[in-house]
Amino acid sequence: MPPALAARDPQLFLNRETSLLAFHRRVLAQAQDERVPLLERLRFLCISCTNLDEFFEVRVATIRHQLNFTGSKPWPDGRSPNEVLAAIREEALGLVREQYQTWNQQLKPELAQAGVRFLSRDDWNARQRRWLHSYFHDELMPVLSPLGLDPAHPFPRILNKSLNVAVALKGKDAFGREADLALVRAPRSLPRIVRLPKEVAGSEHDVVLLSAILQDFVDDLFPGLKVKGVYPFRVTRNSELWVDEFDVENLAHALKDELLDRGFARAVRLEIHDTCPRSLGRFLLEHFELTEDDMYRVNGPVNLNRVGAVYDMVDRPDLKYRPLQPRVQAPKVGANAFDLVRERDVLLHHPYDSFSTVVDLLKQAASDPDVLAIKQTLYRTGRRSVLVDYLIEAARAGKDVTVVVELRARFDEEANIDLANRLQEAGVQVVYGVVGYKTHAKMLLIVRREHGKPRRYVHLGTGNYHQTTATIYTDIGLLTADREIGEDVHKLFQQLSGLSQAMKLKRLLHSPFTLHPELIAKIDREAQHAREGRAGKILARMNALSEPEVIEALYRASQAGVEIVLFVRGICVLRPGVPGVSEHIRVLSLVGRFLEHSRVCYFRNGGDEELYASSADWMERNLLHRVETCFPILDPTLRQRVFNETLENYLADNTQTWNLEADGRYTRVATGEDMPHSAQASLLARICG
Repeated sequence: MPPALAARDPQLFLNRETSLLAFHRRVLAQAQDERVPLLERLRFLCISCTNLDEFFEVRVATIRHQLNFTGSKPWPDGRSPNEVLAAIREEALGLVREQYQTWNQQLKPELAQAGVRFLSRDDWNARQRRWLHSYFHDELMPVLSPLGLDPAHPFPRILNKSLNVAVALKGKDAFGREADLALVRAPRSLPRIVRLPKEVAGSEHDVVLLSAILQDFVDDLFPGLKVKGVYPFRVTRNSELWVDEFDVENLAHALKDELLDRGFARAVRLEIHDTCPRSLGRFLLEHFELTEDDMYRVNGPVNLNRVGAVYDMVDRPDLKYRPLQPRVQAPKVGANAFDLVRERDVLLHHPYDSFSTVVDLLKQAASDPDVLAIKQTLYRTGRRSVLVDYLIEAARAGKDVTVVVELRARFDEEANIDLANRLQEAGVQVVYGVVGYKTHAKMLLIVRREHGKPRRYVHLGTGNYHQTTATIYTDIGLLTADREIGEDVHKLFQQLSGLSQAMKLKRLLHSPFTLHPELIAKIDREAQHAREGRAGKILARMNALSEPEVIEALYRASQAGVEIVLFVRGICVLRPGVPGVSEHIRVLSLVGRFLEHSRVCYFRNGGDEELYASSADWMERNLLHRVETCFPILDPTLRQRVFNETLENYLADNTQTWNLEADGRYTRVATGEDMPHSAQASLLARICG
């Protein structure tokens, strides 16, 4: 099968964009699953909505951008951008329809039955309406700025994803001008959900959406005029930042300039209520330079993801998951974090193992007089990170601290610019990585003087140095004092902060140099084992699979008889189960309480087993255009633990797993006659107790 033929053959490659939308649909399925606590189901609905927002902001925006520059010229896989956009619309329409059905027909009535009532305008009694009217006058009116549209007041700039209300009017204002249409933007400074006082509501958890209050009392903003209709709408805009890194003197300044305009970039989607007149819909489309195919009419709040704010407002443990109590891997009494890692490698399986072990190591390093240097990569950390505080403390204590900050981490660009400034002001040497290559690797290197010689301590991970996501994402982290791994990580930091040729590493694979060819070589090696009569087996977990050469290698291995099981959370363009090509490949996707984020791959290798964890997905961008690490789990006990917990355990899951069919559809794996087994629940019970 020639690679060029495979890359163009739709029988062998699924659509990337519709594959991602299929993942959003699997997330939505969690909102419909009655086994999931009710308020958690509400969160899954909102995650599905925000995921779809990002899909339009990034994927659809990118296709539109390419269309503007290349026209309808076919892509390498034979599809035209217009064909892709048409396929996206068909899938997105179905997903949006299902989101609102889930809200209107399932979650909203079930929440009401459980005592959490979202009161619509038709539900308000006279007392509630009086209270809400007072709230409108006291809280909303002082910050609202209605804008009547006329030659002196042209259509304003509408911020990305902001809630706006179009108000159809009739009459003349104080200056004798004929009123027709006005716009009102919902204030961003006020909460999107308003809780009614118990004495007014009659119940503890009665809430009203701010948009409903605005719509009901909007006529108070236009005294003397008749309000003919009130129609909420929301526009989604391109959120990709287009910076030519090779043509700017200062990347941080260039990104800052781009960020200023991100909220007002080119529109890609218009959401309006389904009661909006067609004439008004066409008017909005014309203003935003969109077509009918870019408009999505909805039966409910146009900002549906905002209903999720009620989760933190309602103290109902019976409607939520049991709080997570992760295991803490701490040193023995009288020992310190360095003693723990020096004695043995430490494996952390988040969120079941606490991230505090990594935090404690860095905390100790910041104040330890024997620590000489600290080097770390930061991709996403959150606005206020204790890890950053310790890095600053270490620098102020006179240690050599170098931090590689990735400014181009999508939607975290502004936070990372601020982070870089904080670090630099404290004397930290900040590096922005390599032009043209995002630094996505997760590495921490601590150099400590012991017995008169420097010794390296390393943390490598599949996830970010972010304490919040470490409680909701599944990831693998490794703490080690292995000499060769330490030398490899040292060399990688040299490449990132200095200028050098690609260095040969002893243990680690890294992008954009060795990971891609070595991954293909290991897949081909497994195929060779199978051809020579030895059982071949590949098990792998990742967030996305789309790199054509890797997929072609997997097809070759399948044809040789290698058993291949891939756990792919999101995008997967490999087509499993095609006779003569991929009948030995299974693709599974698990969606549960925690976001599956670990990247792990296992090769049977004729009995000499290998197991790696990685920061990289099997995508072109990760393998060829980013700085990534892939590290072996060398300790046999820890290797077996990773195999058992992240692979074997997930193979047995029959409650939250989906199977990818050859036609691109996902079907839920049924329990059948087997006992129900949840991979995540079993780890919670086994590790967290």
